[in-house]
Amino acid sequence: MARINNQHIRQVSFYVLLVFLGVFLFLQVSSFLPALLGAITFYILLRTPMHQMVYQRKWKKSYSASLLLFLSFLIVLVPVGIFLNMLSVKLNYVINNSTQVVETFHRLISTQEEQYHIVILNDENIRKITNGIANFLPSILGATISSITTVTIMYFILYFMLIGSKEMEYWLEENIPMKNKNVDLLGSELKKLVISNAVGIPLTAIVQGLIALLGYWVAGINDMGFWFVFTCITSMVPVIGAGLAYIPICAILYVNGHGNTAIILMIYCILVVGTADHVFRFALQKKLGDIHPLITIFGVIVGLELFGFIGLIFGPILIALFILLIRIYLNEFSGDPEN
Repeated sequence: MARINNQHIRQVSFYVLLVFLGVFLFLQVSSFLPALLGAITFYILLRTPMHQMVYQRKWKKSYSASLLLFLSFLIVLVPVGIFLNMLSVKLNYVINNSTQVVETFHRLISTQEEQYHIVILNDENIRKITNGIANFLPSILGATISSITTVTIMYFILYFMLIGSKEMEYWLEENIPMKNKNVDLLGSELKKLVISNAVGIPLTAIVQGLIALLGYWVAGINDMGFWFVFTCITSMVPVIGAGLAYIPICAILYVNGHGNTAIILMIYCILVVGTADHVFRFALQKKLGDIHPLITIFGVIVGLELFGFIGLIFGPILIALFILLIRIYLNEFSGDPEN
């Protein structure tokens, strides 16, 4: 009995040590969690072409992985980088001319105050807005630098995941404490979740941006390329979405004396662009992954809070994965004990 108790004590002590070290290491590398989630997302998307290159065409793993990383960089990250460069130019202009920007906004509000005999802004509010712009915009540029670091680490992880694909998947299949059918269910559902969000959300944003671009073109907006990309990005933000792009555009038109054009463009964006967003987003994501719209909405909110902009993709995946794990748990411990 003493021998059993001693062995049990040693086992518990070993578990405590493992948990302590695991928590300690997790806290130290938690800042790299977005990079890990990004690597997992890209791995699921690139797994099939990687296996085709290596096991069907007999290419070397290192060459195949490097080619896929390069292609994903060209298709995904180069356009994002071009937009960030455009955005940084705009932000630098706003930072250097923040007073002028606020004065333009003030003229717009003053027109409404004189017309409707109300007070919307006072000197104190204007000062707060000016200071807010000066403090907020540089933080966006800082977040861009952080994103570059995250992407670099993500590709480093992704490379080793791709070249060790078979071994990694075999180890997971053998060591995940689930029935075989639940391991298969987890893999297939996770693939659907990633495709639905990593493909569905950006594709919906592009469609919404194209529809908005038509309105910008008719309204004669300058620098339509920038506003198109900005609309695509903002359309992924919950609640207000593309309004972050077309409301400033309409305000600029109104201040510059194009009131009728601004009103018509606003109505077009609210009715047509907004409707297209809801219809196409929910229809496409349901077809790709059969994800409930509420999961997408709350997932985006949670993801933005946890991971910043990149959480637009990871948030819905995490919530849907949590619900999936609940299903697997119920199936694991309340169903057939067979594999």
